Amino acid sequence: MTQANKTRADKRYADAWSAVVDLLVAHEVDTCFGLPGDDLELLRALDAAGVDLVPCRDQRNAMYMATGYALQSGRLAVCALGKGPAVTHAATGLLEAREAGAPVLVLAAGAPERRRGSGGFQELDQVAVTAPLVRWAHRVGHPDRVVPATVTALTRAVGPPSGPVYLEIPDDVRTAEVVAAEPRPVLPESLLVQPVPVASGPALAAVRASRRPVVLVGGGLRHRNDDQVVERFAERLGAALFTSASGRGAVDEHHPLFCGVAGLYAAAPARDLWSSCDLVVSLAGRLEETATEGGTPWPPVPVVQVNVDPGGLSAEFPGPRVLGDARHAVLGWSRALDGDLVAGRAAATERWTDTIAAARKAMTVEVEAELGRAAALPGIRVAELLAALDATAGEQHVLVQENGLQDMWSYCFPFHVGGGSVVPSEQTPLGFGAAAAVGVKRAAPAHEVTAFVGDGAFLAARADIAVTAAAHGGVLYVVLCNGGYGWLDAQRAGLGLDAERHPFTRPGAPPPAVDGPDIRCRVLRDKAALTDEIVAARRFCAAGGTAVLMVPVSPDDIPPPLRDAGVVPQ
Repeated sequence: MTQANKTRADKRYADAWSAVVDLLVAHEVDTCFGLPGDDLELLRALDAAGVDLVPCRDQRNAMYMATGYALQSGRLAVCALGKGPAVTHAATGLLEAREAGAPVLVLAAGAPERRRGSGGFQELDQVAVTAPLVRWAHRVGHPDRVVPATVTALTRAVGPPSGPVYLEIPDDVRTAEVVAAEPRPVLPESLLVQPVPVASGPALAAVRASRRPVVLVGGGLRHRNDDQVVERFAERLGAALFTSASGRGAVDEHHPLFCGVAGLYAAAPARDLWSSCDLVVSLAGRLEETATEGGTPWPPVPVVQVNVDPGGLSAEFPGPRVLGDARHAVLGWSRALDGDLVAGRAAATERWTDTIAAARKAMTVEVEAELGRAAALPGIRVAELLAALDATAGEQHVLVQENGLQDMWSYCFPFHVGGGSVVPSEQTPLGFGAAAAVGVKRAAPAHEVTAFVGDGAFLAARADIAVTAAAHGGVLYVVLCNGGYGWLDAQRAGLGLDAERHPFTRPGAPPPAVDGPDIRCRVLRDKAALTDEIVAARRFCAAGGTAVLMVPVSPDDIPPPLRDAGVVPQ
């Protein structure tokens, strides 16, 4: 091909953002969250390509929304930022996206390349700021590098392992013409691996030897268990099935072997299972502190860990570690076990499954007793609220949670998440769930989306909830109102510190109402009206509105696992 013909085959873009957006559309991106800076050429490029922008008022919330979108959909999310303080303000959201393994592409502006080091307006070494918080951070130094750098960013974001990436386009690069050689680079092809029986090794040997196993499912199995291979593996082993908080939604919570969320959130009968098990199989999780606290047998029993990310394999626990895809490991182990004829295994499995069934029944009895106690108390109790939400939810619903004192009721057995769950990671940034619900609804418009949050978290996201209501519609916010931060207030009370000097809460004080024609806000105090109010709110959401139910809660309304474990001072 002659140089003249090669030039005619090249594709020209008026500016860098047009080239970036063209690549995003080619990879099926249809939504962007963010608060761009002065460079509104990005908005022009998005409009021209038919990509929606969900405009935000706070860069942290934009990151939370993008993370919620990515976690719910399993697809790439995009967040657009300005430069300087816009990037540092978004850093908390980057941290959360990294800990959640969410594939988020962050597009940021930057001081001009030719003026670097001159102390220009909002000049900051943004790559140095973001690099510890992302899988890859890069500043594009020349227009010729825009397309290759964008493809690299997309590749790094979707993984495996997936996670956020940061791509910075300096001001003088973004306004320059971009010439891209055709054909453009594309994302790598995924090789589909056919599962085969796993060769004998320490992990399979530990699984074969177990008679009282527990399977713990982490967030890495989200969108990887559509055909219930994990449940069938648990059935084959006769294993108690738990998830971490971030793993909720990966398995069927109505399955007869499912015993709830592990660790800190496990009910007493579930903790007894952990205390008497002889093996833990951890699938695509990181064994963070919340999943390993509260009566779990760390470290006396072997722990078989499987993770595609070497950084997710902990060296703190005894037992085999497997670097690889957890889904393929489960399929391979299941095939290997199908050929086993182990004397005595069937009888041992039956005894263990009977123990699991007894634990599930005991947890159900405890919940019924808790609801009975709640009915006799004044005001709406959180257990009653969750039961009403569960009873009125449609088949396809997603629960988006925070991690405050009363919010953690929603982690407890047996409050189901039929269509998925999005929770903050162990970093637990305030307001994540409240803002992430917007991204979740964009990712799953046909699902009911309920954000179960505290009033402190709601206030952190309040401005963006109001401004994005028309753009997403359909989120039900259930706001537990204790006037601040219940966890801190419980710790304060445990130390005997004066509440007047350290006012972490103002019990029962709902935050200011959210205004707007697309928003319906109610304060719930009457038990008798609880179900009717929730049904009315769900109906309003189904019509495209945003409903906010504010529920004053008592400081002593603490989830039983936390109360029984002595985590919260009484």
